[in-house]
Amino acid sequence: MSHANNPDLKNRLRRAEGHLATITRMVEDGRDGIDIAQQLQAVIKALEKAKSVLILDHIDHHLEEIVGPMPREDRDRLVKLREIAKYL
Repeated sequence: MSHANNPDLKNRLRRAEGHLATITRMVEDGRDGIDIAQQLQAVIKALEKAKSVLILDHIDHHLEEIVGPMPREDRDRLVKLREIAKYL
């Protein structure tokens, strides 16, 4: 699957974009710094998750290009590697 066709990635990027637009309005409206900082943290988390989705998708795509279709047992092992990679 192309990154451009990954609905999870696109949704996460749109979520970050929405949070960022909210932050811009909050700054323009003179909202409290704590509220703005909370929204900034939401953008950071959304982007970090989008980055993770992109990287794992990229690995999956290119790994299969290199080794070809994988048996179910190998795919299950790959799922475990994906799980631990989220802690990077």
